Amino acid sequence: MNDCNIPDKVSTLARDIRLLALDVDGVMTDGRLYFDNQGEEIKAFNTLDGLGLKLLMKSGVQVALITGRTSQIVADRARSLGIDLVFQGRDDKKVVLDGILETLRLDYSTVAYVGDDLPDLACITAAKLGVTVPDAHFLVRDAADAVTVRAGGAGAVREICDWILMAQGNFDTAVSPFR
Repeated sequence: MNDCNIPDKVSTLARDIRLLALDVDGVMTDGRLYFDNQGEEIKAFNTLDGLGLKLLMKSGVQVALITGRTSQIVADRARSLGIDLVFQGRDDKKVVLDGILETLRLDYSTVAYVGDDLPDLACITAAKLGVTVPDAHFLVRDAADAVTVRAGGAGAVREICDWILMAQGNFDTAVSPFR
């Protein structure tokens, strides 16, 4: 069917996911902070990730961004992808995720969370499916159910989106318009 190898554990855990919550720096980007000469922050996002998120949302999975930094670039990227659940400047990510779940009337058995550093650890352990990227902090890697092959900012989010679509039997439908 494809060359994306979905880990067995992910195949099982991702079946009932209704919300994918993501950290931004280190997950949707390479984690490096870039500033121009005027002090404006610059971030690079991967287009593979963007399409994956759109396909996932079209299949009925909601997406939320929870980041410790605040950036207009993140707000603009979220808006361009149609992501309404955006929380910036929040190091208390578990508190934010608790609030999202209450608002959406979901529970942790329907959540996949992707993060790469210690502020993400509580969310990764609480979520049904906790995922991280290869260069994540070792405590986060140890706690995660799966580690992507691709790095943050280099298609890791797309990999996760494909995993969820496959586990839920929606991958072929999602990609059929492109065939």
